[in-house]
Amino acid sequence: MTEFLLSYIKKNSPRWNVRPKIFSGENFQDCIVLIFGKPRTAVFAHIDSIGFTVRYKNELVKIGSPVTKSGIKLSGSDSNGKIDCKLKADKTGNLSAEFEREIERGTDLVFKEHFRETKTFIQSPYLDNRLGVWIALQLCGTIENGAIVFSCYEEHGGGTAGYLMKFLYEKYKIQQALICDITWITAGVVHEKGVVVSLRDMGIPRRSFVRKIISILEKEKISFQNEVEASGGSDGTELQRSTVPVDWCFLGAAESYVHSPDEKVHKDDIHSMLQAYRVLMKALHKK
Repeated sequence: MTEFLLSYIKKNSPRWNVRPKIFSGENFQDCIVLIFGKPRTAVFAHIDSIGFTVRYKNELVKIGSPVTKSGIKLSGSDSNGKIDCKLKADKTGNLSAEFEREIERGTDLVFKEHFRETKTFIQSPYLDNRLGVWIALQLCGTIENGAIVFSCYEEHGGGTAGYLMKFLYEKYKIQQALICDITWITAGVVHEKGVVVSLRDMGIPRRSFVRKIISILEKEKISFQNEVEASGGSDGTELQRSTVPVDWCFLGAAESYVHSPDEKVHKDDIHSMLQAYRVLMKALHKK
């Protein structure tokens, strides 16, 4: 993902309204920070994935919290070549890869690519968070001031959002962050009702900042729905635990079939998400 994004940025940034400063490399590990103009707000989109790590004799260990139904198609590669296999889950919950040879220890396997599209929905593995990354890339073409951050490790414990925010605060005095990620369809969150503004999950963002976000969306007549959950987290949770005085808010489209090969998002909610980010990046720069 890092290599793909750097290549995309190099190719497309000459056509963007503002050509950004690019921060990447050893001090940023696999993350990328783009700085446009005089930023006051950062958008965080994580580029890591859930999946599986091969252990011994094709046993599998989960990365994050993927669905583990037997028969799911997985893909990857090791030094012996390409791997297309199936997931096997026994009655005790042990996971393994069904493949004709032993896969090298430490090999990562992910859900096999399978993109589907209808008039109203897109469906694919890893809409969480490839869709958030797509939104961030669309922003890159139009924003004049702001920071776009492509972070890692969000799916299994965090580890980069904190030091990336520290960099942004110390170098650019940024104290506002929007979390560009995908949330879940739940009892109170449904398809086709607009981007989801999270009032809380396992982290509780500062109420005054969330109210500011909501007031901007209402003024601009952007379709949105509010979320209140007791669990789940994002890069925002890591920002809240950091030593930097930063306000944050999670905004993202909602998907069904979470963390499976069949993640599904309504196109209207994608459009609402993109509109929200474009409006917010302008409005928050003025406030």
